[in-house]
Amino acid sequence: MDDKQTAKKSEPQDHSKKNQNIQELEKQVEELKTQAEDFKNRYLRALADYQNYERRVREEKEELVNQVQATTALHILPFLDNLEKAEVFIKDAGLSMIKNEFEKVLKEIGLEKIEVVGKEYNPHTAQAIEVIEGENDNVVAEAVTAAYQFKGRVVRPAQVKVYRKK
Repeated sequence: MDDKQTAKKSEPQDHSKKNQNIQELEKQVEELKTQAEDFKNRYLRALADYQNYERRVREEKEELVNQVQATTALHILPFLDNLEKAEVFIKDAGLSMIKNEFEKVLKEIGLEKIEVVGKEYNPHTAQAIEVIEGENDNVVAEAVTAAYQFKGRVVRPAQVKVYRKK
């Protein structure tokens, strides 16, 4: 046999071997693509979980700060009540200035007075401590203590006297 015949016989075997190697490589490429896609999806899920975790921690931290501020403000409100009572009996510009500055500071941190007098009684913002006869039914006549909200949430309802029709 000469070299040409040997080359012809081995050529089909080499060609089928090459095809088989190509098919194996293509299969490996597909598996690697699938694996890469899986890793990408896992990475994106982990990233989303981490971002959600960061957001949740930030929100919890803000809520904790708000709770501490609201609780502190709630403990300070009796002092403000006493200043308002003193202002009724003592007509002093210095006392009025102190009370106004104190109210200003409380407002800056997010504590606001809720006006209830002359409005319909709302059990979420007021606690009725007395019912008095009047011309309007279920309207707040007088606030004994003021209602306050902190960043939109009621922290202390007002104690009020409510009109009841005769």
